[in-house]
Amino acid sequence: MANTIILRSIFISYIALITTSLITSIPKSEGFSVDLIHRDSPKSPSYDPSLSPHQRLTNAVHRSYHRAHRFINATKWISTHTPQTSIVNHLGEYLVQYAIGTPPFPSLGVFDTASDVTWTQCKPCKNCFAQNLPIFAPHKYSSTYKTIPCNHPRCTAFQQTTCSKTPRKTCLYSESYAGGSFSEGELAVDTLTLSTRRGKTVSIPHVKFGCGFSNGVPSGGGGESGVVGLGGGPSSLVRQLGRWTRGKFSYCLVSVTDQSNSSKLNFGVNARVSGRGVVSTPMAWKEPVTFYYLTMEGISIGNQRLRFSDDDDKKKPKPKGKAEEEGNIVIDSGTTLTLLPFGLYGRIVEVMKSSIKVERVADPQGVLELCYSLKSGDVMNMPAVTVHFRGADVRLTEDNVFARMSDVMVCLAAMPVEGRDAIYGNLWQVNFLVGYDLVKRTVSFKAADCGQ
Repeated sequence: MANTIILRSIFISYIALITTSLITSIPKSEGFSVDLIHRDSPKSPSYDPSLSPHQRLTNAVHRSYHRAHRFINATKWISTHTPQTSIVNHLGEYLVQYAIGTPPFPSLGVFDTASDVTWTQCKPCKNCFAQNLPIFAPHKYSSTYKTIPCNHPRCTAFQQTTCSKTPRKTCLYSESYAGGSFSEGELAVDTLTLSTRRGKTVSIPHVKFGCGFSNGVPSGGGGESGVVGLGGGPSSLVRQLGRWTRGKFSYCLVSVTDQSNSSKLNFGVNARVSGRGVVSTPMAWKEPVTFYYLTMEGISIGNQRLRFSDDDDKKKPKPKGKAEEEGNIVIDSGTTLTLLPFGLYGRIVEVMKSSIKVERVADPQGVLELCYSLKSGDVMNMPAVTVHFRGADVRLTEDNVFARMSDVMVCLAAMPVEGRDAIYGNLWQVNFLVGYDLVKRTVSFKAADCGQ
């Protein structure tokens, strides 16, 4: 009941905001910013007020395991060591409010840097999961909704499409995710409207999106309407926004335990990451183009530099001057933990154990390996931790590296995975302005107070 009241309030306030601010629409030359809503925040339809901040973080950690299947081919460790849990909504951790159609019809999508397709549930709904906002009925609610013919470039450019058997021969899409989530329906174009943090709106006509008539999310979903895809592929929303974004977006994520402030998603001019302390690393060319692949060269803990390579430092010394494999890690907004090769992860644990003189404790849930007894406010004296990307050294804080799992325990916010399919998770990105430039093909980092 509480969640329904929250979403009704969001629906009414968002309608009012869009209606009153349409006269102050933003020119294409300007940038804009919108709120990112963490799915465990009070603004989210899946918010549970009975959970403590630490319980919410624990739930996010569980979701990491399920989402990881989306990226990793070698999932033996995850599949055999992951505890069973009913928390399986792993489409992503952050939500974006937007509206589709004319007049604007509110929707709530999962912000996903690992998806290209933006889709929302639509009527008539053959198979749909529960969402808190009304379901979009395109032919009833929008005068600008248009289907895409099968032979149109907008259809043929998308890989997973088929042709309808109706006389109209419309373009049908099918999008599936690891763990059982899926969306199927017709590709269409319509006007997409975003309400900015400054109370203005951005309305973009002819945005390609999926109108899902058959959709599924394990455990029924978390109240969202679909997905907002900001991956690197040609159908990504950031590429469709064209002159509004010029291929740039950035985000600044607040801590999961911060219930007072919202994370930010920036586009265009607002997405620039500049000034003192900015470091940038190139994106690697690698399939699938949806994912943002970076090259991690290693991690320094104190004065010890550990290379990314999964070989053992002592037994198999690396040939001098040999570079790390291009694109060995995916940066992802929707995975909470950072996943690293067994060798690197093991060396990190060894160095941390020898460097941190605090009582080690076992994770009661048996999920995370390296945990310490540490009350809120106590000092751990963690050695300096720096992630070395190609051309960019990112200095992490204690709050990035160790996640507070209870009032008296913190754990290393990373886990090992077989193979070289690593993921740079969002806990290691908290309180950084992270900028993506799809034209220059770079990702930039700058330490920031994202709650400001």
